[in-house]
Amino acid sequence: MKLGVFTVLFADKDLDAMLDTVKDAGLDAVEIGTGGYPGDHHLKLDQLLASEDARAAFLEKVTSRGLSISALSCHGNPISPDAAFRKDSDETLRKTIRLANLLGVPVVNTFSGTPGDSEDGKYPNWPVTPWPEEYSHVLEWQWREKLVPYWKEINAVATKENVKIGLELHAGFLVHTPHTMLKLREQTGEAIGANLDPSHLWWQGIDPVAAVKILGKEGAIHHFHAKDTYIDQEHVNMYGLTDMQPYSEVQSRAWSFRSVGYGHATNVWGDIISALRTYGYDHVVSIEHEDPIMSIDEGFNKAVENLKSVMIYDQPADMWWA
Repeated sequence: MKLGVFTVLFADKDLDAMLDTVKDAGLDAVEIGTGGYPGDHHLKLDQLLASEDARAAFLEKVTSRGLSISALSCHGNPISPDAAFRKDSDETLRKTIRLANLLGVPVVNTFSGTPGDSEDGKYPNWPVTPWPEEYSHVLEWQWREKLVPYWKEINAVATKENVKIGLELHAGFLVHTPHTMLKLREQTGEAIGANLDPSHLWWQGIDPVAAVKILGKEGAIHHFHAKDTYIDQEHVNMYGLTDMQPYSEVQSRAWSFRSVGYGHATNVWGDIISALRTYGYDHVVSIEHEDPIMSIDEGFNKAVENLKSVMIYDQPADMWWA
């Protein structure tokens, strides 16, 4: 495996300065945003799609520093009831898939999306309880009419371009658990898999090691984000795990995102890395920084330090002892 970073945290740096920072930290790879929620600070889709020379120059900046690109990321909502946002998310995803092929990048990361409750819906509707039955009916309609048809089409596009899709299992979107990931994959195709992020699993009560086993057995982990979550049980008792307080309300939130090692001990992360290796993942562990009580530099450097202590880089040796 390799260690990398989702470079959106360095949006204040230009491409060269960002790549120098990553190289100086001793990392191997970058994950770069192409639009949607992550923005496109370091990569302009239309410019690179239009010019082979521009693509070659872009890649040279990366490879000359001994780095590779683990994924292009364009998290949005391509089945949103908001027509303008839906169109932008869809177009950005399709362009990103095409560019990934041209750059030799193996994975495009995004969200599965969430539609409204009907064709007339104005806002995304995320059902999380089966009763009253209206919620179940909405969820069935969303999967049948919006989610599956869209991702079946994108699976075909990605397969043609020899690119894998990493859906981040994230609250607010229809694919947010190992079950929903495998359910969609079964109904669409094997280009569709997970961009697995433990931070979104912990607060749902899902053990990331178990999730790695479940998805890894199916070859369904296409990319991996390294971000931690601290759960404050005292505040869980007040607000529940579906806490709607702003992320900035750190003193009272039930849970908060943290840099790696500050929500769960490094030995827990060692178990996760070991599970990834055991169940066939051999791509990049990409650091994502969203820690509300650390600076970007400190949070990034702490994550690098903690992950380097548990990473497994090399292939296993022959079992000379057995």
